[in-house]
Amino acid sequence: GIQIGFHADDALQIAAQTAKGAAELLLKLNEHPESAIDKVTTPRGCTIAGLNEMEHEGFSASMIKGILRSFEQAEKLYSKHG
Repeated sequence: GIQIGFHADDALQIAAQTAKGAAELLLKLNEHPESAIDKVTTPRGCTIAGLNEMEHEGFSASMIKGILRSFEQAEKLYSKHG
């Protein structure tokens, strides 16, 4: 947000509320994320442009890798103490 002119505090609130809203929508709809995306985007709109850019930069792959790495580390830790 700072890059486009928001103050740091405002940028933090925008980012946090956006993530919170997306998570709440996914939990409410109980659908595949692609279905939810179709419901909140318009062709050639701002939201789909941003989502596409994040995906081109590896957003989904990074999320999956991070979750898997955390799981692997937890397995190591708990197998030593279990």
